[in-house]
Amino acid sequence: MKFNMAVLMLLILASCQPIEKTDKAKYTDLVSSIDNIVSTTNFNGVIVLAKDTSLLYSKATGYSDIENKTSIDLNSQFVIGSISKQITAVLILKEYEKGRIKLDDKISDYLDEIEQNWSKKVSIHHLLTHTHGIEALDKPLEFEPESQFKYSQLGYELLAQILKKVTNKSFQELSTDLFQANGLLNSFHPENKEYKSLVKGYEEQENGDLEFSPYSLYNYPAAGSFISNAGDLIKWNRLLHSESLVNKETLDKMKKRYATREHPIFETVEYGYGLLFKDGEEAIQIGALGYAPGFVSAAYYYPKTDMNLVVLGNTARDLDDFKKTFKVHLDVLEVVKKTK
Repeated sequence: MKFNMAVLMLLILASCQPIEKTDKAKYTDLVSSIDNIVSTTNFNGVIVLAKDTSLLYSKATGYSDIENKTSIDLNSQFVIGSISKQITAVLILKEYEKGRIKLDDKISDYLDEIEQNWSKKVSIHHLLTHTHGIEALDKPLEFEPESQFKYSQLGYELLAQILKKVTNKSFQELSTDLFQANGLLNSFHPENKEYKSLVKGYEEQENGDLEFSPYSLYNYPAAGSFISNAGDLIKWNRLLHSESLVNKETLDKMKKRYATREHPIFETVEYGYGLLFKDGEEAIQIGALGYAPGFVSAAYYYPKTDMNLVVLGNTARDLDDFKKTFKVHLDVLEVVKKTK
């Protein structure tokens, strides 16, 4: 079974080449460390690590359906939470590259149905960076644009609405086109019902039991409810950071620090356009964590070592302390970051 799963992953990572023996030996300790993290915890999900186009590590463990004891596999699909935001950011920035929008354009330039005066002062840039101050569409701003950072799902939904106005296509159509054009055939807008391997997400209850969550797809798709799998997210990272989705100048904008967030897991983190990094680490470890009810995700790129890491879980425990909820993800992130 392990051999079959490895073969499947190689098919998913279509362009991957076998690792030379010398390289394999070099990463033995890293692979052992990740395997030890997985084997000594109750992790339920998929972990994939690739260097350049070579697969270093892949493992699927646990169940996609706990009640029916259906095994999870490397092709399983997950709700990826806030990893979705960088996908929305890329869609916006592709229109920016075409000259169809400017990042300092105001909401009112596109969404004239919003009657609040703030629509004339909040820009696309503010929406991308969570510095807009919008609390609700029918309320005044909570703070002046760019004066504070406050994480917002609504801001990314407004970006989706702006994209619809600019392109005359639905956000579902735009995202589906992006995925298909780049060979991301296991990635879906949640309203595109073609996905067939979506696992069930579970949350820990007060008594310690895991219970299926029916709310995994309740967030705005642009902010947190795209569906994907490990192979596609590895490929997404490769495409993004090789400047295949947007050009170098635009990618540099995505990776630039615009605001500092007080983060429930990282304590403080710098925020670009849908990408997160610790202060001074944008050239070391950059990406995003994602949470949707029952789904705990991470997708990161390591520029110095040219590694891509994806960790997708479908059991959310210790929800009163997100550092514990993401413990496996954080431990794996740390060992990969230390690799030279």
